[in-house]
Amino acid sequence: MKIIKLHDLYFKPYIHKGEISAIVKFLAQQVKSDLPKDEVPLFIGILNGCFLFAADFIREFNGNCEVSFVKLASYEGTSSTEDVKQLVGINEDLTGRTVIILEDIIDTGNTLQEIYNIFRDKNLKQLKIATLFFKPDVFRKELPIDYIGKSIEDKFIVGYGLDYNNLGRNYPAIYQLSTQPKMKNIVLFGPPGAGKGTQAEFLKDIYNLVHISTGDVFRFNIKNKTELGLLAKKYMDEGDLVPDEVTINMLKAEVEKNADAKGFIFDGFPRTESQAEALDVFLAQKGEQINGMVALEVPEDTLVSRLLERGKTSGRIDDTDEVKIRNRFNEYNTKTAILKDYFDAQNKYYGINGVGSIEEITQRISKVFNTL
Repeated sequence: MKIIKLHDLYFKPYIHKGEISAIVKFLAQQVKSDLPKDEVPLFIGILNGCFLFAADFIREFNGNCEVSFVKLASYEGTSSTEDVKQLVGINEDLTGRTVIILEDIIDTGNTLQEIYNIFRDKNLKQLKIATLFFKPDVFRKELPIDYIGKSIEDKFIVGYGLDYNNLGRNYPAIYQLSTQPKMKNIVLFGPPGAGKGTQAEFLKDIYNLVHISTGDVFRFNIKNKTELGLLAKKYMDEGDLVPDEVTINMLKAEVEKNADAKGFIFDGFPRTESQAEALDVFLAQKGEQINGMVALEVPEDTLVSRLLERGKTSGRIDDTDEVKIRNRFNEYNTKTAILKDYFDAQNKYYGINGVGSIEEITQRISKVFNTL
């Protein structure tokens, strides 16, 4: 889940689709357990918003039922001041029936009051209301709500049937109104030896961003024996890969330490699609996002030559063995390079020619940075 933009507004993740599914299932089970054995209820969904909720609810309802959908419509009456409201879609005789209204969200209760007024003379056996979301802070009616999935704060939401000017209904999760992202967050990407670290040092000063290098973060935590550092070292000492959760928590802590930053350059992270997804979720919860992945693209043979040359003076053993260098590229190409597709699908991938002088490459990257 990440920040979404609908028309002129931005929305951040609020309720995950997994939680929604659990709420819907619980509501359906509650309704079923309260009904007399063999009673066939009539579920009525109020359009437009509840179509997804109603469909999922009915699938979770373990028993026979009838289903109908209606829409509360307003019409001009015979005089200019008269306003007549009616349910469009109810034609059947409801005498003696148990009717359960399915609502996606109840806030002030105005729509709910209209529904009660309309059903008052239908000679029902009973009328019940089941709502997915309820805003108690703004509810102003003396009306019973029999089943509430989740009480939420009074903030505008979209997704799972709810819309903002007709957009957003198709999202499987719920998003909450947020402010426009203020940070410039960049993933600086490229294979070993492409020069990410060098460029990051220049770019952080030019754009006043915080450079977060995964390697530096790991070394700091291990050296200072932080809780996460000790945990990471335990995995490394046993020859195991450090789990994504540990790496992500280190990066989160680093971001939190720089809460007033204008943005971040993420260098060496994310390395996998799952890490990229976790970063999107983390930033979205703060009302922020990744603006783009800027990738330095350099031919592999050129990089091998660079690393072998670097190995003569760097003291890094892994830069002196071509076989080991090639293996690192294979690891990069089979696992990390898949991130190109992840960010490209979001129209956030920017490939940069990484061959040339440091100054030339910085200028190329800056042209992209200025557009993000």
